[in-house]
Amino acid sequence: MEREVAELLSAAGEQLSARRLSAAEELYSRFIARCPAGAHRDLATALNNRGQVRYFRVEFAAAMEDYTAAIECQPGFEVPYYNRGLVLYRLGYFDEAMKDFRKVLELNPQFEDASLSLKQAILDKEEKQKRGY
Repeated sequence: MEREVAELLSAAGEQLSARRLSAAEELYSRFIARCPAGAHRDLATALNNRGQVRYFRVEFAAAMEDYTAAIECQPGFEVPYYNRGLVLYRLGYFDEAMKDFRKVLELNPQFEDASLSLKQAILDKEEKQKRGY
């Protein structure tokens, strides 16, 4: 991978860690636009992380687009499934969220947060059904 492009990904990660969301999003977007062919893992990471930026901003539709693109780029990468599942859960789409959490656990049975989120989604779906909505 070109050094400049690799540095973009690193700088974007630093900005995300510091919660400088605008800078992180801009750097991830630049990386995504320049990502070399065949760098699927890095592209999936950048898409997932840009999705995180958008999630933090409560831009759920944009975040889900990035998570889905990350999944399409690297289907064995469990993190974007988990993140997309969290958005779906927050929006009350429990069945879809549970599907994503189950996929995470299929890919990585040790992913404890996915296990806990799946259990909570099941409970919340049952509660929603008891209430009749």
